[in-house]
Amino acid sequence: MNHVHHRRLGGVAAIVVAAGLVAVPTTASADTGPMVLGTTAYPQPRISSTGVRTDACDWTATPGWMARTGSDPTLNATVAGDGSGSLSARFEVWDQMTGADSAVFSGVAPAYAGQARINVPGLLDGHSYTWRTWALQGDRTSAPAPDCHFRVDTTSPTVSVASPDFPADGSGGTATKYAGQVGTFVLNAADPAPDGGEASGVACVRYGFDMLGVGGDCTAPGTVRPGADGTLTLQLKVLYWGTNTLNVEVIDDAGNSGRMSYTFYAPSNPNPPKTLGDVDGDGTADILLPDAQGNLQYFGVNAGDTAPSSTIQGNRAPYDGSWAPFQVAHHGWSKSHAPSSDDLFIHKPGDGYLYLYQNVDYGSFTGYMTDAQRSRSCQDDAGATVACPADFASDWSKADQVVAFGPVTDATSPSLLTLEDGNLWLHAGGNFGFGSQKARKLTTTGDWSGYDLIAPGPDASGSLTLWARERADGTLHAYPVPKQANGLFDFSALADPAAGVVASGFTVGAYPTLGSSGDGDGDGAPDLWAVTADRHLVTYSGWSAPKDLGVLR
Repeated sequence: MNHVHHRRLGGVAAIVVAAGLVAVPTTASADTGPMVLGTTAYPQPRISSTGVRTDACDWTATPGWMARTGSDPTLNATVAGDGSGSLSARFEVWDQMTGADSAVFSGVAPAYAGQARINVPGLLDGHSYTWRTWALQGDRTSAPAPDCHFRVDTTSPTVSVASPDFPADGSGGTATKYAGQVGTFVLNAADPAPDGGEASGVACVRYGFDMLGVGGDCTAPGTVRPGADGTLTLQLKVLYWGTNTLNVEVIDDAGNSGRMSYTFYAPSNPNPPKTLGDVDGDGTADILLPDAQGNLQYFGVNAGDTAPSSTIQGNRAPYDGSWAPFQVAHHGWSKSHAPSSDDLFIHKPGDGYLYLYQNVDYGSFTGYMTDAQRSRSCQDDAGATVACPADFASDWSKADQVVAFGPVTDATSPSLLTLEDGNLWLHAGGNFGFGSQKARKLTTTGDWSGYDLIAPGPDASGSLTLWARERADGTLHAYPVPKQANGLFDFSALADPAAGVVASGFTVGAYPTLGSSGDGDGDGAPDLWAVTADRHLVTYSGWSAPKDLGVLR
């Protein structure tokens, strides 16, 4: 038999079938005898960098790679006959790298329900192969199916990691940065070629401080392609004080993977930045907003555009899989867990629970929520426990709005301000971490139900301010809450919500969302930010000089 075509990659395709236009017969006629209807190899050869799976049975196709699997590859053929006898298939395999005309493998396998398969042992790492199939019935042999092709790579790629900022444990080096800061990590990936063979080559790497998945293609989320020399330089924030481990996996084009774990020590910062409103520990107050997919985005108040500094996935939100339905309060919270980063309080209007996310990893919140709080009691102006009003809800279900007001009992203890049944309530002096909180009613006249509350946080003297946007006409109000000589706060300005007009034009239609993260421009006064109806993020100096940062994601 003449095998003139087997030595070039991609044999001549005898039949080209347009998908959906030609129906393949399930049996052969008496005139045609046995035939091969289809062929495939298992595992199907792949090209991990593109995610392509291909048997390369067309001379124009680039052959894929077979990786190390722990068992011999299998060749499969779908065959049909005229019913005159049992069916089988003959398989032959040629090594393209030797250039020999003789097959390195030949075998016959019976067909069951039209399917024949055979294992092929002894394939060599780094070699390229062509294979061909014939259908057999009695003494008749079909025309050969088009040649198919694959390459073999059973050698795992390798990867190494080094960091000038966080040297590896045992290296004798000393960290030059602290936990919570961004360090440089240099990855070097390689895919060694076997003697006399070809390697598939490094396709991509994946990395993380969490455990990684196994294998996969480079089209999967979280994979990154290194440079042509296999080098990839990463800028990663180290989330924990103490011992950290960066896990790295490199994947070659055949789908083989190699792994390493880079363990290092990150010292705690003896002088961490302490900026109220800072969630990610970089010393700058943050604006937190959901994106269109429900993920939570962080923007520094001094940002020049709407590229988020980090993003927390929606699956870390309480039970909804999205942050969009929740109010996020953080400005001015206790920094007992990560001294430079705010904790988060999360509430969905109408929900009886308030959720606390303790910030132990500089705003990454990898531990999900740590507390869900439901219980509330009432106190008077002196802090003594008193009976609650008859219409008071002992949970958080009546809280239409929740904002972080700022410390009112000491420099670090948190306080919340809520709007319930048209009145303002202050929550301070209880223990949020243990799920109990004391509420104090601040207003008894006026109606705050038509206002959006904004809490800029304390100024340099510790005095507080409440801002509110009147929803009916877009008027912005400011209500001073000064800290007195005895350390107590004067809430008398909150008696009349219509007082303290400072600006106009912030209508709900033009600016659906308003907020403040404190003094963003460093002039000693708090600043406003807004999201427009077309999802532009705008920052202000005070409540004037708007700066459009662009469209939010």
